[in-house]
Amino acid sequence: MIVVTGATGNIGRPLTRALAEAGRQVTAVSRHKAAVPNGVRHVTADLAGPAGLKPALDGAKALFLLLSGDLHAAGANPADIIGEAADSGVRRVVLLSTLGVVTRPLGRTRTAMRALEDTLRESGLEWAVLRPGGFASNALWWAESVRAHQVVAAPFGDIGVPVIDPADIAAVAAACLLEDRHTGGIYELTGPEVITPRRQTEAIAAALGSPVRFHELTREEAETAMTRSMPAELANDTLDILGSPTAAELRISPDVQQVLGRAPRTFADWAARNIAAFR
Repeated sequence: MIVVTGATGNIGRPLTRALAEAGRQVTAVSRHKAAVPNGVRHVTADLAGPAGLKPALDGAKALFLLLSGDLHAAGANPADIIGEAADSGVRRVVLLSTLGVVTRPLGRTRTAMRALEDTLRESGLEWAVLRPGGFASNALWWAESVRAHQVVAAPFGDIGVPVIDPADIAAVAAACLLEDRHTGGIYELTGPEVITPRRQTEAIAAALGSPVRFHELTREEAETAMTRSMPAELANDTLDILGSPTAAELRISPDVQQVLGRAPRTFADWAARNIAAFR
């Protein structure tokens, strides 16, 4: 049995499907009831209370651990989840971390994530760590304005990073859960090219088959919009990366190719598969 946390999200959904299609028994964990593939067991649980994960871990041998943002809040102790997994007989954990633990290691959430990586490495379990950079699916922030006004409004129109398709993260996670050769692996996951918001807009327009205009926001305008749905600290942190990516954040990693034997998908591929959200 393989347990997938965050099973209804951009990574967990394709990961659950891939594991089920590989013939594995899968338990999908999410906070709320959700549809899952046929044959997949679904358990509702809040990872903020690790004991609540016990029913999902019953009989499990592997765990994909994706933490929600509130598990980095003051007083949270996600290391308890790893202890709970070990106590339940789980032998392998694949942790979704972030590239920021090496590119910008001093932020509060990244310090906490690096500590969790260390806990996992010292746990005695088999493990792998995935460190993705920016997600292609962050473009869904623009979906409403594209549907309503045929406009993408974003800052830093001509500054790009190599965003990764969450489906590729899921594919790498599946490989790490299923294949012994990835035990002890730390994989930095990026897309195949640096792509700017302006070029992302062009890719969305091409997939729609209709024009989409790019409107460049100031940093202040972007911060105001982002803080409506996330803490100000996280919004500013994100804007720092988008506006002034470091050399390490611009690097195109070979790790997707190494694990999957193929190049990572392009943003245009992601846009074509997800274009219904922008119609």
